[in-house]
Amino acid sequence: MAKMNMKSVLGLVLAGSLAISLTACGSKNNNEGNANAEASNNAGATNAATEKPASNEKVTITFQNIYPDPTDPKNQMMAKIVKQYETDHPNVKIELDSLNTDQQKQKLKTQAASKEVPDITVVNPAAQMQPYVDAKLFAPLNDMVEQNGLKDTFQDGVLDFYTFDNNLYALPDGNNIGVVYYNKDLFQQAGITKTPETFEEMIEDVKTLKAKGIQPMAIGEKDTWTGSFLFMNILLRTNGGPGFLSDVVAGKKTFEDPAFVEAVDAMQNLIQAGAFQEGVTSFDYNAGENIFKTGKAAMYYMGSWATGGIETSEALKDKVGVFKFPTVNGKGDPNQFMLAPGSAFAISADSKHLQETKDFLNYFMLNFPKEAFAVKGAVGIAQKVDGDFKAAGYSDMAISVLDLFKEVKGGDLSFDNTMNPGTSQGHLTSIQNIFVQKKDSAEVAKEHQSAFESNK
Repeated sequence: MAKMNMKSVLGLVLAGSLAISLTACGSKNNNEGNANAEASNNAGATNAATEKPASNEKVTITFQNIYPDPTDPKNQMMAKIVKQYETDHPNVKIELDSLNTDQQKQKLKTQAASKEVPDITVVNPAAQMQPYVDAKLFAPLNDMVEQNGLKDTFQDGVLDFYTFDNNLYALPDGNNIGVVYYNKDLFQQAGITKTPETFEEMIEDVKTLKAKGIQPMAIGEKDTWTGSFLFMNILLRTNGGPGFLSDVVAGKKTFEDPAFVEAVDAMQNLIQAGAFQEGVTSFDYNAGENIFKTGKAAMYYMGSWATGGIETSEALKDKVGVFKFPTVNGKGDPNQFMLAPGSAFAISADSKHLQETKDFLNYFMLNFPKEAFAVKGAVGIAQKVDGDFKAAGYSDMAISVLDLFKEVKGGDLSFDNTMNPGTSQGHLTSIQNIFVQKKDSAEVAKEHQSAFESNK
């Protein structure tokens, strides 16, 4: 079993609270501006860069990743680290397989079924990792993470979500919370003077924006998890706090509980108010986000990992603010967030070049925080970052996102990081369907309960 409990969730989020020196936070970065730590990190990166390769044979390492968008800072950062590694290790070729999230998930399932997992792949924590770990498809990384001080670069507790039976199987790139980004200019054009503090106010703002000819919100629902992530924040509110899915698993509640039906009602009210763009299920994650990044939508609910891409968008320069997800029907605490320990890099247990692959991933992760910081992509990573965000030119919006971490008082993990894959797929399909056509909320709840019962 993965070590996963609310105490560790709280620990990893709260442990990263910002210090006066803009220490990036629990679900983001831990920036202490500590010269000794920086020297240690730099020394580790240097050591990894200058280590002799395990052999002089020509080696090709397939690096599956979810950074396909060349405008995304993480794509640029990845390319830089890979290029430097190949320069330092002329016998090694890193072959990139860059896919969007849902494409990568589906491809990995196919590869896993034929036991042809790439040298490095991407997995999500906890319940989503469990089947791959049980099938012994991943190599333990306990030894590699101790090399060059790599383990100490991660925020406290975050590696627990990728650890099963005391074996660490993946290294996360992110650690995030769900927030609402908004375009200040579009709010002003619509005459909206403050951000919504209740879900009901959010729906009124949607209607106001719509009446002014402004796209209220953007989402990439072709990828399904995006709508689920939003829905789960609504459920976190209607349930009056975290733990709904845990209660279902424990037999204390069913999906036909009033809190769940109420959440479906609220979600459908938002959709029916015209919040989202036409053809929403034909937009993947990147396409949906680009609507907001190009200044064509007023609001965007997403994990704080989106900050880097929004940060570097010329169309949004100095125009974006951020706010907490509001209460729903007077229920819930805005300081409870959707918590998202991020996707993570795992190594195939059957890699033909296991040591060389471990050496590369060690180098990649050692350099990840420094390079992410440099391209303004360090908001939302799982490692500690040395640096002054304000001095480095990070926007007020990015620093506002960092500030939110000081106020986190727990929350929930995503549906598919909590439930088994069968139940999760039933959920993802059910929620996607309500973007296309309004359904009876009690029937949506019943669909969920049936999926849960048949996949126990």
